[in-house]
Amino acid sequence: MKQLIEYLVKGIVGTEDFEIEETEADGRVEFIIHANPDYVGKIIGKGGKTIKAIRNLLKVRATLEKKAVGLSVIEKV
Repeated sequence: MKQLIEYLVKGIVGTEDFEIEETEADGRVEFIIHANPDYVGKIIGKGGKTIKAIRNLLKVRATLEKKAVGLSVIEKV
């Protein structure tokens, strides 16, 4: 699933200047995208539409793998 997120975010921002952190606890996988403040807006999209679309794609993949998944975006410091 991490490769899917990398592919989607790289296509949105046009660069690999971001990091994806993956943690797993109690059968739930959490992904955190650490991106530059310039790219956070692009990843979230107008009204949150882009991040919702990414989350929906992750839900499909997670359903196939029988896992719970979460995704959030944080500005890189």
